[in-house]
Amino acid sequence: MTDARAGQDPYLEHRRLLFATAYRMLGTVTDAEDVLQDTWLKWSAADRGAVRHPKAYLVRTVTNLSLNRLTSARATRETYVGPWLPEPLLTAPDIASDAEVADAVSTAILVVLETLSPVERAVFLLREVFGFTYAEIGEAVDRPEATVRQTAHRARDHVRARTPRYDTDDAERRRITDRFLRACAGGDLNAVLELLAPDVTAWSDGGGKVTAARRPLHGTDHVARWMLGFLAKPELAGLSMRTAPINGELGILADLGGQPVGALTFDLLDGRIRALRFQVNPAKLAGLRPGGALASVGAGAGQDSAGHRE
Repeated sequence: MTDARAGQDPYLEHRRLLFATAYRMLGTVTDAEDVLQDTWLKWSAADRGAVRHPKAYLVRTVTNLSLNRLTSARATRETYVGPWLPEPLLTAPDIASDAEVADAVSTAILVVLETLSPVERAVFLLREVFGFTYAEIGEAVDRPEATVRQTAHRARDHVRARTPRYDTDDAERRRITDRFLRACAGGDLNAVLELLAPDVTAWSDGGGKVTAARRPLHGTDHVARWMLGFLAKPELAGLSMRTAPINGELGILADLGGQPVGALTFDLLDGRIRALRFQVNPAKLAGLRPGGALASVGAGAGQDSAGHRE
């Protein structure tokens, strides 16, 4: 079975898959789009007649370009001002209904993936998220199949051990999100405190461009007062907040003058917010603009349009 269908260029056909791969690899919308541009240039220059499996070729190209970029980005992130969080991405509303897809693109998982080596991250994503065989992954990362199996096992154990336990009930999440939104918008300290777990932790990413906490904040009182104090800053007068599907789960999007200025995502456990991640770095908000990035990041890699292995 070939990848080209109805005369459509394979790159265009698989572009959402390619973006999903690059975004999960890099954790940034901007870098993922740059990788796609470089992939298109390589694809345009390739001898199409010599490419037997276009999708495999394209995924391998994206993976290798992402590996190169991720390796160089590690050094940059070591000098990053304050906590580093992935770039938030508006996702299609129906993604949240697919628990497996939502988990794979959630902010919490992307943060955990940052603790893997670049190759471990690539192997984990290609195997666990996109369903490639070990042999296919070996070709993509230029490693023997046996090595890929060991890497996949090690990465899977690492991710499972560090993935936070949280509730995924959609109705409960919407109820708490709506309450938290009202409490923050109204500056209601007591209402915010009621929604936070005793061991809550909050991370804020300003990247040195926007004033944010340089270290994680712990405890209900500390987190609640910091959050409300941040939202009450004079320069944020006129701020508008609303719920939105962010990284596969319901979160809160903040706009000022019609432009996104922040995204809040969180983990829930036993009806309370256990972890908060507040992205306010203006250089990392491109994915919050409608049409600014590919919204659907849930496409599978190892299946064709009918859901069969190729």
